[in-house]
Amino acid sequence: MSNLMAVALGVPSVALPAAEQPHADFSDTPMWLTFVKALIVFVYLLLSVLVVIWFERRVVGRIQQRPGPNRFGPFGLLQTLADGVKLMTKEDPRPSHADKVVFTLASLIAGTMCFVSFAVIPLAGQVNLFGHTTPLQVTDASSAVLLTLAIASVGAYGILLAGWSSGSTYPLYGALRSSAQIISYEIAMGLALVAVFIHAGSMSTSTIVYQQRDVWYVIPAFFSFIIYVITMVGETNRWPFANAEGEGELVGGFHTEYGSMRFGMYYLGEYINMFTVSAMCSTLFLGGWQAPPGIAAINDGMFNHGWWGLLWFTLKMWLFLWFFVWLRGTLPNIRYDQFMRFGWKFLIPATIAWVLVVAFIRGAQLGYLGDSSFSIGGRRFPVAMLFVIGLVTLLALAIAWVWVNRNQAKAEANRFEHPAEIDPFAGGHPVPPMPGQRLVEPARATTRGVAAHAEPVVTTTRQETKEAPRG
Repeated sequence: MSNLMAVALGVPSVALPAAEQPHADFSDTPMWLTFVKALIVFVYLLLSVLVVIWFERRVVGRIQQRPGPNRFGPFGLLQTLADGVKLMTKEDPRPSHADKVVFTLASLIAGTMCFVSFAVIPLAGQVNLFGHTTPLQVTDASSAVLLTLAIASVGAYGILLAGWSSGSTYPLYGALRSSAQIISYEIAMGLALVAVFIHAGSMSTSTIVYQQRDVWYVIPAFFSFIIYVITMVGETNRWPFANAEGEGELVGGFHTEYGSMRFGMYYLGEYINMFTVSAMCSTLFLGGWQAPPGIAAINDGMFNHGWWGLLWFTLKMWLFLWFFVWLRGTLPNIRYDQFMRFGWKFLIPATIAWVLVVAFIRGAQLGYLGDSSFSIGGRRFPVAMLFVIGLVTLLALAIAWVWVNRNQAKAEANRFEHPAEIDPFAGGHPVPPMPGQRLVEPARATTRGVAAHAEPVVTTTRQETKEAPRG
């Protein structure tokens, strides 16, 4: 990706050595072992979903000062399993006007595509599995991260087709909301990941994890990390951005007409998507399966090899899952128009500006912008630093200018001067006067279609109140 940025900047590309871009080694991985690893990932996600649903209900219950599930099984651990059995045995209704094929296909898309993204996420490094040394990762590609974004886009079809095929108004509205929300926030999410690609020089997940062996990208790409955390909550339709399932205005959103396991597929897909975005955030910004810096240095990295990576990866992923649950238990939903305005008018422009800054800085570090430099206080600085400083200054001035103008426009829009006179029956319903207003005279009231003898008209001023004579 650095070479692509170099081409965009108009300078010759420089290929990084192969040793600096290591990919996962699958040379000792037969085909049957790949299927075994896929089964391991599938079971790992299903068990994690069972636990996280119980975890969410217990934590939200504690936040709301109630116990949560605590009857079925120790500490209520089997409650999620009981709910799954209940969904499988419930009646499976379908609206009479629904498209039968698409109605079923939509739920299958939502419940299956969510698993595919985990195929390119490394759960650990090289492990010994059935006598073979293989990475705990189903597969890898030079554009693995783009594959996850593409799969997320395909998953949006499951939501859109559900709303269209239901033959009902509220599911259609919910599907349009959800698809627009997913698409718009995927733009900001993809732009936020560009900074990671520039730093790592690759889109391969295993290479990105390897490049963080010294410094996790949450430090140099901190702004991208913040943007990604916001967008991953928006893309998964979770609180406080669960606008596609607003019970107050959309009943239940795109899955209003779904029941039994058709609804269960959407329920499962939502939680698997939570694991997917959390795993991607851990992989791209928190070192993936690598141990924290202090622990990684113990006994020459003893806790940073083999199956230990699965432990660190799981802990990092569950840190974000706890964040999801905490948001649900503490924040209300925001309005849909506010959320979309925030995405299109702030997140996307700010992320584009951030990518430009990162590109200039990395270009200066890698020598793509020339070797010329200037001296300040005896220290040498590349000339590209001047461009970066100028760009940041211009962006700050532009943001300040837009912010001031926006506040002035809001103040002018909120400034409303009440008329000095008011006809209380002009709109057909009596309207009381505001302080300082006076009611119109009876003669003028009759010209507006109000009988002068119908009611006495009262003229009010700040100083006196008197009753006008009948007309």
